[in-house]
Amino acid sequence: MSETRHYGPGSDSGGRHWSIVATLIVSAKLNDVEPLAWLTDVLERVVSGRTKYHELDELLPWTWKAAKDDEAARTG
Repeated sequence: MSETRHYGPGSDSGGRHWSIVATLIVSAKLNDVEPLAWLTDVLERVVSGRTKYHELDELLPWTWKAAKDDEAARTG
């Protein structure tokens, strides 16, 4: 008998994963942040090592948005 891993909403772990993703998306939307742009940037920063463990608070949607707004204001 082969082992099958289920990561969809029908399994316990799949349900937890979906709830995490949903929470991230809703958090972004509540802070007027486009979820795909935010998640893409955050994942790129984490995977590349540009953001260190002690800097993770900079990746929260409200902090990320403020930094992007400041950057846009500076570049004009």
